[in-house]
Amino acid sequence: MSAVRAWRLFASELGLMAGRRRNQVGVGVLMAIPVLMAMAIRLSRPGGPHGPDFITEVSENGFFVALSALSVMIPLFLPLAVAALCGDAIAGEANQGTLRYLLTVPVHRTRLLLTKYAALVVGAFIAPTVVALAGLLSGWILFGLKDVRVLSGTEIPLVEGLGRLVLFVAYLAVCLAALAAVGLFISTLTEQPIAAMLATAGVVMISWILSGIPQLDWLHPWLITAHWAAGTDLFRDPIFFDSIRRGLLLALAYILVFVAAAWARFGSKDITS
Repeated sequence: MSAVRAWRLFASELGLMAGRRRNQVGVGVLMAIPVLMAMAIRLSRPGGPHGPDFITEVSENGFFVALSALSVMIPLFLPLAVAALCGDAIAGEANQGTLRYLLTVPVHRTRLLLTKYAALVVGAFIAPTVVALAGLLSGWILFGLKDVRVLSGTEIPLVEGLGRLVLFVAYLAVCLAALAAVGLFISTLTEQPIAAMLATAGVVMISWILSGIPQLDWLHPWLITAHWAAGTDLFRDPIFFDSIRRGLLLALAYILVFVAAAWARFGSKDITS
């Protein structure tokens, strides 16, 4: 029975997340960006082989629309999408006055917190998946899909390339799940969802800024965005796993630390609304 109640709570949380109009608009924006990229490249397609490498590569194989869209959107758009979800997790419920009601159902605070984080993880997986699918579909329609030329210069079969794209999406999702853990903790600190969203997005922006300061090179490996670009190593032949492994370990560390911090804060928080 306890498992059934947990599943119902999780399904309810997913339903709330999917039913919010701003989240639906956000998914639409994420889908639109790779489509617009593909259309722009199609309309500006160079007449000969002397165009920029990026445009030439995409225009010769629609597979690269998905890969390019993910690479372009990971610094800002995807983190913003996760940050918006984090703003609603705890702060949004408190702001709307529904958090206190949830806790009188009764639902244990730990279960509620873990359920909300699980829903955020689902959102973290959906965001890059939507971008990849929209990019693949638009690339297929406008340019066709062919065998994939990886960063090492060799070609791999399209099926293998699609498999690596799935791994790339999964890797980005784990990185975004780490950001979701940070956002969940921030969301327990305030009752203003906008403030939680901006603070979560600010963590990413500050991380990017700090990573560009050479004097802080000792800090760079520990920044949340330190290994986000490592997923492109999946498109080398052979695959470079060192940076990917470090990225996964760092993401796991962020998840453990900030989910624990959110639990400690939420467990002792005085719920007034």
